[in-house]
Amino acid sequence: MGDGDESQDTAARRLRQLNAYFREHPVRGPEGHSYTRFSAHASTTAPGIPFNTRVSEHIDASVTEVVAHTRAANPDAGPAPTRADAVYDWAREHTRNAPEAEQFRRDMLEYRHYLEHAIAAGDTSVVRPHRCPDCRTVGLFWQEERGTVICFNRRCAQANGGIHRTHSLARLAFEHVALQRRLQACAT
Repeated sequence: MGDGDESQDTAARRLRQLNAYFREHPVRGPEGHSYTRFSAHASTTAPGIPFNTRVSEHIDASVTEVVAHTRAANPDAGPAPTRADAVYDWAREHTRNAPEAEQFRRDMLEYRHYLEHAIAAGDTSVVRPHRCPDCRTVGLFWQEERGTVICFNRRCAQANGGIHRTHSLARLAFEHVALQRRLQACAT
């Protein structure tokens, strides 16, 4: 899950892009950033602030979560990096010798963040290649209103009493990391 190759689509790269866009394109009017659901909008009584606070909060919360997980797994971890996107490499470095379950949680957290960063930047297509954890078919969609992933496969819905199944990004991350681990085990 390293971020050494810039061509790889990773959580660190997505966070770097989100942070760069956020910094380079400040809100200049009451319409806010239209590319995300985290849009800042002016109210009738107050003008919009010059930056998108929800994106800033998203970035801060992501970094805080990675740091907290790393320190729980390794209380002796050195100081966290000052660059937001460097936190993933720092976490991998300081949990390299942690128990397998902690490494799995770290990888799952990083992949969930990858999905969250992409969605925060308006790229909801990142959920499409995943298989539904229940019916195993491809065809998931991000449902903005609920903040969840939904499977639109008819057979899957029929097996669930006619209701389309929904999944969290954490569930997709768990399934993805588990599959990657199984594939790595088979390759060795």
